[in-house]
Amino acid sequence: MIQLVVSVLLYFVIFFGIAFILNMLLRSTWLMSFLYPVIAIIIIDGISTFDYLTNTSESFQVLGDRLASLQVADYIIMGSGLAGTIVSGITIRILRKSGYRMF
Repeated sequence: MIQLVVSVLLYFVIFFGIAFILNMLLRSTWLMSFLYPVIAIIIIDGISTFDYLTNTSESFQVLGDRLASLQVADYIIMGSGLAGTIVSGITIRILRKSGYRMF
């Protein structure tokens, strides 16, 4: 249980920070929120991204099997990363609205 809480906090903070920095540098508020599912798939599937182009059907079948075999705790942890990217976008919007011009 302690590992779950630490993992949730860690994923939230890591993806909040990455998204915040990307939002400042690229000035696109929701980019990381849209890229997060791709990053999550890369973390989960364990196969080469190039295989999605060469062995498409087999790669998606492996991805489906991996997604089906995840536990509830894994979904909670990955969801906290997505929440971190969303909160980062909201934070950037509030800061920009308040007059802070980042980069």
